[in-house]
Amino acid sequence: MRIALPEAFLGAPISHRGYHDRAAGRIENSPSAFRAAIDAGYGIECDIQPASDGTPMVFHDYDLRRLTGQPGRIAARTPEALQGLTLLGGSDGIPTLAEVLALVAGRVPLLIEIKDQDGAMGPSVGALERRVAEALKGYDGPVALMSFNPFSVAALAEAAPDRPRGITTSAYKPGDWPLIPAPVRDRLRGIPDYDATGASFISHEAADLDRPRVADLKAAGAAILTWTIRSPEADAAARRIAANVTFEGYHAA
Repeated sequence: MRIALPEAFLGAPISHRGYHDRAAGRIENSPSAFRAAIDAGYGIECDIQPASDGTPMVFHDYDLRRLTGQPGRIAARTPEALQGLTLLGGSDGIPTLAEVLALVAGRVPLLIEIKDQDGAMGPSVGALERRVAEALKGYDGPVALMSFNPFSVAALAEAAPDRPRGITTSAYKPGDWPLIPAPVRDRLRGIPDYDATGASFISHEAADLDRPRVADLKAAGAAILTWTIRSPEADAAARRIAANVTFEGYHAA
């Protein structure tokens, strides 16, 4: 069953990993960045990785080093250990999804991206998707779920059939995706799983918005979001095709 993307996601711009600004001590995917987005009236996009016990944590990278200075993978540490780390340049720890849901509390749209846990966009997924669905039980506010991995989107269709879901999509240039096998990149580039997963939207790479498949999906009723917009000029250009933008680094109107 296809669940339409709520209109709330087609209004105010969506802040990429929250309204972050390292100079101001607001680090990506941090409570400070999310509070700033709420205060500014922006939607929020965030990323989910699992802790060692499967708890959904709000964090982009598989490795901790870039954002915490600590070695190792996020999936090797407990939720408590991750919450106790300090994000470099700020004062926040790594929040759980449950903490972020309590913070946002339906005040702005929340776009949740589940990072691929298969390693090659394959079918070895499902556990994290189920934990995300569990965390969302009882959440009252505009929320939508997405992943680059279409198997993850299919898993969300089973775990959270009442939540809108979409596919994060890309041009899949080899240099940007060196760990994904070429046949998989070639397949995903065509966005072949939109209907099979019951998706109602895509969030497509901004530099590739002119792809004919994007136009075909839009004509068929798909909501088109785009990532990541980094200037007012790019914002204006993207909106010729996309219904809304995921942005960072400037004050979006």
